[in-house]
Amino acid sequence: MNIRITKEFDFEAAHALDGYDGKCKDIHGHSYHLKITLIGQPTTDQALSDCGMVIDFGDIKKIIKNYVYEEFDHRLILRNDSRFKGLEDKNPRIRYVNYQPTCENMLIEIVEMVNKHLNSEAKLHSAFLRETATSYAEWFAEDNI
Repeated sequence: MNIRITKEFDFEAAHALDGYDGKCKDIHGHSYHLKITLIGQPTTDQALSDCGMVIDFGDIKKIIKNYVYEEFDHRLILRNDSRFKGLEDKNPRIRYVNYQPTCENMLIEIVEMVNKHLNSEAKLHSAFLRETATSYAEWFAEDNI
C-alpha cells in the first residue's frame, strides 16, 4: 500500500526579475515555504531501523539542507545576464542562474535537486513552493509523465 509523506521547510531568498514589467523587476526578498511529498511503501523488514517508514524524514532533511539550502537560503538569485551583475564583488551570497528566477522556475530546479539526490524506493510525488501568503507554485509527478 502506497503512503505519501511530506516534510516542510522554510528559507529566505531575494531575487529580481530582469525584463519584467512590474515591481518584481527590482531586487526584493521573500520568506519561502517549501513542501516535499514522497510516495512509496513503508518498509516491512523488522530487522531494519527504518521499519514502517516510506523514507526517514531525516533523509529528506539532509537533501534539502545540503543542496537546496546551499543554493537558495539567504541568497540573492539573479539571471546570468542580470543588470545587477557585479554586485557579487560586494556580496558573495549572490547566485546567478540560467533562468528567470520566478517561483515556478526555482521550484523546477528544487525538484531536479531532490530527484537527483533521492536514494530511496520512495519517489517524489509533489513539491510546493510558497513565495508569499497568497502565491505559490506546485509540481506534481503525474503532470510530468
